[in-house]
Amino acid sequence: MRLSHFLIIIFILISSGSIAQEKVDAIFHHGLIYTVDSSFSIVEAFAINDGKILATGSNDSIVKKYSSSQNIDLNGKAVYPGFIDAHCHFYNYGLGLNNADLTGTKSFKEVIDIVVKHAKEFPVEWIIGRGWDQNKWSVNEFPDKHIIDSLFPDKPVFLTRIDGHAALANQAALNQAHITAETNVEGGIIEFKKDAKNKKVYLTGILIDNAVDLVKKVIPQPSLFEMKEALLKAQENCFAVGLTTVDDAGLDKEIVHTISDLQNKHFLRMRIYAMLNPTEENKDFAFRFGVFDRPHLHVCSFKLFADGSLGSRGACLLAPYNDKPNQRGFLLHDTGYYKKLCKEIFDHGFQANTHCIGDSAVRFILHTYGELLKDKNDLRWRIEHAQIVNENDFYLFGKYSIIPSVQPAHATSDMYWAKDRIGTERLKGGYAIQRLLKENGYIADGSDFPVESINPLFGFYAAVRRKDQINYPKEGFQIENKLSRVEALKAMTIWAAYSNFEEKVKGSLEPGKYADFVILENDIMKINERDLYKVKVLQTYIDGILVYDKDNPSIAERARNNK
Repeated sequence: MRLSHFLIIIFILISSGSIAQEKVDAIFHHGLIYTVDSSFSIVEAFAINDGKILATGSNDSIVKKYSSSQNIDLNGKAVYPGFIDAHCHFYNYGLGLNNADLTGTKSFKEVIDIVVKHAKEFPVEWIIGRGWDQNKWSVNEFPDKHIIDSLFPDKPVFLTRIDGHAALANQAALNQAHITAETNVEGGIIEFKKDAKNKKVYLTGILIDNAVDLVKKVIPQPSLFEMKEALLKAQENCFAVGLTTVDDAGLDKEIVHTISDLQNKHFLRMRIYAMLNPTEENKDFAFRFGVFDRPHLHVCSFKLFADGSLGSRGACLLAPYNDKPNQRGFLLHDTGYYKKLCKEIFDHGFQANTHCIGDSAVRFILHTYGELLKDKNDLRWRIEHAQIVNENDFYLFGKYSIIPSVQPAHATSDMYWAKDRIGTERLKGGYAIQRLLKENGYIADGSDFPVESINPLFGFYAAVRRKDQINYPKEGFQIENKLSRVEALKAMTIWAAYSNFEEKVKGSLEPGKYADFVILENDIMKINERDLYKVKVLQTYIDGILVYDKDNPSIAERARNNK
């Protein structure tokens, strides 16, 4: 048979549908699908098989080649790779859902009112709350414990600031932790004052950075049941906002084992990149068994803390705070601790991810990394936050291939008071995500929830618009550091995956990668910028399995119950 005749027969068979189509698990078609591949391709359809993307392309090409009992018409809706939060506290967020929520409070009185109400509804051994921020109060000062002492003289109360780097403890909590005015703590502050009348020293109840841990250590630990419930509740809320991978910044091996157990039983479907706390026990565990890399759990890094936060003035600065000239913050440990720890992490083939807020902490960790990394490399060591960077230090991110893991929403949360803390000149190097992006050509974007909202589109909005949700400031906050929509989407998908060593399996909708994706009610690449944060998630998929449906709440319940 001549070749031309053969080709004609093949064409006729294809046209008549006589050639059998390949059966697949699912086909999604007639959509606006942002693959976020290297060309940022936009396609109409894709096929899924065995939990992975099999093919992408036009409606005709996919529908003609594949068949499925699950044939879903997207009706023009926008589809994106599953969103990745490159820095959050997934487990702690879940635990905190049963605590007093103090976020958004406008005064200390409002904090007290919430705590009193919570104590009546939940008569537990300890009253725990989180989320207050004195920068949002008319009296912009740390509170003290006297009112809480009078209301709860015998029950311990522990209220953490929004950033987790400061807390207010009542006397009952301080007593359990054996904290007095004479207690010393490295890398932390126990605040005390002198009574003007009798000249006696008294504790205010304010604890900063490592001092916070003195009380945390004596709070009863959650039961195994409570740990599991926290993870499952956090998962449900994250799926509802389109998150399919979370980078949990600071876990111990016990909770990692619990995560693994829930995932093996298919109760926990969320993909988790877990950063281990650098305790001796966790290091022994990790260094003995090496990197753990499974489809839903990846353990390859350690989370270090160089300093505290700007809001509580624990961030380590090169020069004093403008509004507290006698303070410049501090490192949480001596310099030798970080050099030794980074060397251990390097020698055992793990990744170092270090919390750095102040310009002094950023500089020190950049140079500490550089002593080990030497030059360009593919070790993907990260600086978490990289919030205030000195003008002379930006180039070090590029020189040593260090990844800035940033949180755009921090800029629009802190912009009201950040200038008061560090002044106009230093602020030019603050929240500089576009400047940091240019060093390597990529950044990783997270939220730091529960410090910020778990909704990744709030961060997308902040990155693109550099304004709060009431359109302030009019011209945008340091607008030169805004991201384009393409950059912002990459930062929460493919670049975030890259920062986790996971870009070959997730972060884009390409053949061979996990079928993790989200369907939105509006196209965030085209709608008016003002409306970006309002967009709702319609559906979220992991491994091609529907784990959230806006119109069908039972989907979340079925996922929770492993059905």
